[in-house]
Amino acid sequence: PLFPKSYRCEVQVMSIVLSADKENNPDILAMIGASAALCISSIPFSGPIASVRVGRVNGEFVLNPTHSELKNSDMDMVLSGSEDGVLMVEAGAKEVSEDDILHAMVFAEDAVKEIVKLQKELVAICGKEKQQITEGEIDEGLYKAVWEEAYDRVKEKSITPGKQARDRALSEIQSALIEKYCKAEGAAAKEKDINYIFDQIERKVVRGQILNENKRVDGRGLDEIRHISCEVGILPMTHGSAVFTRGETQALVVTTLGTAMDEQRVEALEDEYSKKFMLHYNFPPFCVGEVKPSFGPSRREIGHGNLAERALEAVMPDHQKFSYTVRLVSDILESNGSSSMGTVCGGTLCLMDAGVCIKDPVAGIAMGLIKEGDEVRVLSDILGTEDNFGDMDFKVAGTQRGITALQMDLKIPWLDEAIMRKALEQAREGRIHILREMLKVLDKPRTGISDHAPRLLKIKINPDKIGLVIGPGGKNVKRIQEDTGARVEIENDGTVVISSPVASDAEKAKDIIERMTEEVRIGKIYKGKVTAIKEYGAFVEVLPGQDGLLHISEMSDGYIEKVEDAVKMGQEIEVKVIGIDDQKRIRLSRKAVLKERAAGSLVS
Repeated sequence: PLFPKSYRCEVQVMSIVLSADKENNPDILAMIGASAALCISSIPFSGPIASVRVGRVNGEFVLNPTHSELKNSDMDMVLSGSEDGVLMVEAGAKEVSEDDILHAMVFAEDAVKEIVKLQKELVAICGKEKQQITEGEIDEGLYKAVWEEAYDRVKEKSITPGKQARDRALSEIQSALIEKYCKAEGAAAKEKDINYIFDQIERKVVRGQILNENKRVDGRGLDEIRHISCEVGILPMTHGSAVFTRGETQALVVTTLGTAMDEQRVEALEDEYSKKFMLHYNFPPFCVGEVKPSFGPSRREIGHGNLAERALEAVMPDHQKFSYTVRLVSDILESNGSSSMGTVCGGTLCLMDAGVCIKDPVAGIAMGLIKEGDEVRVLSDILGTEDNFGDMDFKVAGTQRGITALQMDLKIPWLDEAIMRKALEQAREGRIHILREMLKVLDKPRTGISDHAPRLLKIKINPDKIGLVIGPGGKNVKRIQEDTGARVEIENDGTVVISSPVASDAEKAKDIIERMTEEVRIGKIYKGKVTAIKEYGAFVEVLPGQDGLLHISEMSDGYIEKVEDAVKMGQEIEVKVIGIDDQKRIRLSRKAVLKERAAGSLVS
């Protein structure tokens, strides 16, 4: 909104990180630097603006918190503004109230104004003269003729239920104008001029009806939410699925549960980390009736997916409680406004359908604004047309208790606190209504996961035993996986995660590992298998991966000339542990077992 609408030159601002301390995020500096660069250049730009980050640690707001401070913060807000007011806000939060959000914004304003002041001082020192932009002129007679001919017809057709029917009716009027003024014999008007005038007419009609009549293009009231329908469990082979439909916006969301091997490894500027929860948002061209090639995710898809992920991440269970890696994929099947918030709603239902024990259900809503002078109208659940001709796109997601994510973009120079307060309160009312509709279909997470999802078992072993379980070159763990069909993942702290599509296979692998890591006790009798025969004795596996030496002198009460006379390879025998030396070598005795058995039979 800070560039002249008639400015057609491409502008590229590049922010390069030259040095980073891994504690302070450079994104805020990049935004301030971009504004400063534009202000001192000759490019027409109605700045300066400034950006700050706000966190809240132990109930106290923190300006530009470090990465360490953000780990203990219940909100992460980035606010950009001018000396007049707020321009943009984006935040993730842990169910904070609307008042807390407003207080955070007010807290940021003084810092924004101070940075704006510094940029103005910089412009005074080294700023260049701004380019003079001449507005393209349209023939006044043409403008008046088209306006008089089309205005009433556009107004009549603008209140038409259904996006396609409305677009078709308006397109017919526009095509007739182009035919008359551009293509007919003797016509001299340019098609782009007709398109511009028509766009201005439609803008005037849509905004005027909202401001003067409180009437929206689909006939709803200002705070009215479109019809909502929800379905869950519609895809039989997935781990969880849901379809959320609000008016003419529909999202199909699918949950897939995975193991630690499925976590996304991220190499970020501050550190390397892994993501246990991911949300991917797809906006195929058919959802808005278009034909376009697909070249991977667009900036819009990445941004919308990130916002929806933030909204749901706040209610995801602790990894110690729910060990699965969770991936959500949202495919937008049709779109007429706020598909990202539809993804949030569908994502909540989908997670609950998959048995993910989320802390609270989350819903999202997109708010709009029409402002001319002192006349202000805040719109709930905006359509694409209202987004296009309106002054604000304000997405708010949260639970019944508070906000988990929000994003606000403005097309006007600034917004004051009173309007923000009204928008947040109206969004809260809409969010609660949407949650009520969602919970009619599924009011809590399912008690079990899908039969098609992997089964996870988690056990803890002595970290000193990790090498024993893995074995030389991974020999032991590979054998466990081959014998059971389960997948075994071992963490450095001794946590072992076992996964398998079949629960009994996971239990079998768990039993093997527990026996392998069991501590051999002196004096206990074990039933083991002879694994090797030497001249001086035999090695017997008393527990998986743990062999002890049964010396020839401990095989029997009597004299034994050859080991093979007493035991055979693969034979299962009972042995007693009679000693463990400093190197963890186990000494066994069969003679002691025979004596105990004989004593027991004499007593009986």
